[in-house]
Amino acid sequence: MEFEVWAPGRNRVQVEIDGGRRDLTSEPDGWWRVEVPGAGHGTDYAYLLDDDPTPLPDPRSRHQPHGVHRPSRVYRPETFAWTDHAWTGRALPGSVVYELHVGTFTPAGTFDSAIERLDHLVGLGVDLVEVLPVNAFDGPRNWGYDGVLWYAATENYGGPDAFCRFVDSCHARGLGVLLDAVYNHLGPSGAYLDRFGPYFAGRNIWGPTLNLDGPGSDQVRRYVIDNALMWLRDFHVDGLRLDAVHALVDTRAVHVLEELAVEVAALEAHVRRPLTLIAESDLNNPRLVTAREGGGYGLQAQWNDDVHHQLHAALTGERQGYYGDFGTLPGLAATLRGAFFHADTMSTFRGRHHGRPVNTALTPGHRFLAYLQNHDQIGNRATGDRISAALSPGLLACGAALVLCSPYTPMLFMGEEWGARTPWRFFSHFPDADLREAIRRGRVEEFAEHGWDAGAEVPDPNAERTFLDSKLDWTEPDREPHAGLLRTYRELIALRRARPELSDPWLDRLGVEVDEAARTVLLRRRGLRVLVNLGGTEAGFRLDGPVRDALLASAAVRVDGAKAALPGESFAVVELEG
Repeated sequence: MEFEVWAPGRNRVQVEIDGGRRDLTSEPDGWWRVEVPGAGHGTDYAYLLDDDPTPLPDPRSRHQPHGVHRPSRVYRPETFAWTDHAWTGRALPGSVVYELHVGTFTPAGTFDSAIERLDHLVGLGVDLVEVLPVNAFDGPRNWGYDGVLWYAATENYGGPDAFCRFVDSCHARGLGVLLDAVYNHLGPSGAYLDRFGPYFAGRNIWGPTLNLDGPGSDQVRRYVIDNALMWLRDFHVDGLRLDAVHALVDTRAVHVLEELAVEVAALEAHVRRPLTLIAESDLNNPRLVTAREGGGYGLQAQWNDDVHHQLHAALTGERQGYYGDFGTLPGLAATLRGAFFHADTMSTFRGRHHGRPVNTALTPGHRFLAYLQNHDQIGNRATGDRISAALSPGLLACGAALVLCSPYTPMLFMGEEWGARTPWRFFSHFPDADLREAIRRGRVEEFAEHGWDAGAEVPDPNAERTFLDSKLDWTEPDREPHAGLLRTYRELIALRRARPELSDPWLDRLGVEVDEAARTVLLRRRGLRVLVNLGGTEAGFRLDGPVRDALLASAAVRVDGAKAALPGESFAVVELEG
């Protein structure tokens, strides 16, 4: 087989293989290549640059069985016995997304053990499983955002074969797979890319950043795009969640995200199944999800933190840090109608105007993911506490109804569906003791910046206990009050699937009425009305027509013609006559 690596500016490149070394031949474009007879799937190898005696892993390694500092192993996904040949994909519109972290989803924390829980997701009604990053990182445990070898599925979860089994098993159950991909930085340990070429352009708060627009950046951009195409094509993944794209520094006329969207659209036509790109962005810029024909980047969707912030602040009453502008019911109504709350409006947390309005007549709501919780909004709290630690089952159900009956693409975070009481904390464990201490100090400082008490006790991110405490407790769904909340989630998702009014993505057809004093929210979804009472006592609703039927309710709803009354901390979905 042929070994190749991009290493411009180097005078000599060798591959160490089978106990010997072979010289690669340089080419004008900076690539080095050599044919090694007999090498193939399962062969271990490493590169040596000039006179440096240190063997380095392949920047495009697909398998790192001994960690990110050791040699690579040739891995060919086509050797896996795929069974998903009839899989036609899963489109984002109308779908429900479920975010999970492989290492804490099950006690064993592997791809294979995650497969054993997929039937739970099927029963819940999930369509797409969004997996936190699985690329190779240094150390035994990590959120996944410190990856340094982006092409390799970490051995901590079982390696590339096990990841193929996971994807194949999801497809066998009708579940699509979205993979979280991190292109805005590399982890702080094992990032050797800069030894090969001009990959790095500087640093951000998380680590080294890529050179996307400077000299030599053509091949660096190719490194990103080829990685994305590899997961979608060779590992049969159905889409990518692109981490913190606002941290991608790219001044070119064609942004790397647009270039990526073009390439993925071409691959989609070839594989004949939907391929989805979802951005995480702090910019509140609808251009990301605007079609290229309309001057946008052409991504399919983006996370919407404004919806989360409004719901979190309204339900919990928290107003510290970036929640300061959020939490009023009129603000919630404006955000549900317009996707972004900050749409060229003043952000007190940022100290400036922020965002741009969404054209609600032309932009469908399914291009925005809405959620009560996600890994960031839980894990970046000082103690990693979920909202289930502060809210009653009734309010948790109300929050679920507002998300699952909205025009947006709903996303759940693992365990949310039963009100998990286990925390989900930030954790990592690098072999280097100095790095571990720096991370511990940095987390305390970051929490203080976000409005948390700087003197509060913050779990040590390096401690194994912090990691173990973050694993889901799978005995909870069988016990009350968790079992009741799980039933509510299942019923809400089933109703969303059964009634097209609830998955209707057009924002200009959504009506929202709120009463701050009574703490009520009413959603108008064509012929359906979603009634939510966030207050502690019974509240009445005046409807615009008589009720034909109560389709779903978390507590006894009283109906009298065009009037309805709900107990405190409950919701109901009713159908009007006509």
